[in-house]
Amino acid sequence: MKLLCGAIALLCVVSCHTTKSSVIDMQHTFDLEGHRGCRGLMPENTVAAMLHALDLGVTTLEMDAVITQDSQVILSHEPFFNHEIATRPDGTRFGAADDGKYNIYKMDYSEVVKWDVGLKPHPRFPDQVKQPAVKPRLTDLIDSVENYIRVHKLKPVDYNIETKCLPGTDNKFHPEPEKFVQLLMDVIIARKIEKRVIIQSFDIRTLKTMHAKYPDIRTSLLIEDFDKREISVQVAALGFTPSIYSPAHELVTAELVAYCHTHGMKIIPWTINDKKTFEVQKQLGVDGIITDYPNVIR
Repeated sequence: MKLLCGAIALLCVVSCHTTKSSVIDMQHTFDLEGHRGCRGLMPENTVAAMLHALDLGVTTLEMDAVITQDSQVILSHEPFFNHEIATRPDGTRFGAADDGKYNIYKMDYSEVVKWDVGLKPHPRFPDQVKQPAVKPRLTDLIDSVENYIRVHKLKPVDYNIETKCLPGTDNKFHPEPEKFVQLLMDVIIARKIEKRVIIQSFDIRTLKTMHAKYPDIRTSLLIEDFDKREISVQVAALGFTPSIYSPAHELVTAELVAYCHTHGMKIIPWTINDKKTFEVQKQLGVDGIITDYPNVIR
């Protein structure tokens, strides 16, 4: 009887330990990505947004990269100043009709920093804190994040960087993929964060170039919600299996998740901003999510 009780006690200890370890592993591996830092709370793609996202416990900082005329890699969702968030250097605002007019690829970075992107109220994110902000250089952003992590004794985070380019706008709003990738990698290598970087894009040319020149860098294939092609067709067009498959969350099904896992890909959908949608995605088995509101998902 004593032997039986001892065996049961040991089994309980092992079971409890296994359950606890599984929870820890799940927390460690599930990737909470702050979209443009934390766009719902702070001006997007700014140093302030990235640092606040760190305080909210993200595991990856998601951001967008464009190129200036003097070949600086900076954070920006569009390769131009967008009327929703930008204010001209003289403090005046402009409308949607002028989107595309203020082309960052035709400006030196010394011109870019004269524009504010943090004071104008965002029409779709009313909870954003309004404060002066500029589009930072990627190198300065990395330095700020790494220093913040060091000072506050936080865990290192990954950087998920999207290349904002399309075939139809080569040499108009951005360089061709080969130059874009090299400028981006020059910064990443100089800051020694290669192992913590993911390069994502809707433009498969970027990912092909990255895979050919830097095969050890993780890549993520972004998929729009209107792209109804089979995943096998999308990956075949890419020509290799990316580290991550990143579709609009509306496209995620149990079958899609199973396909990704069977073929060695993580699946991290975008952009999930409410708990209900998050719970659905979690039940489907995704490996992480991209969100404007890390605080809500937390």
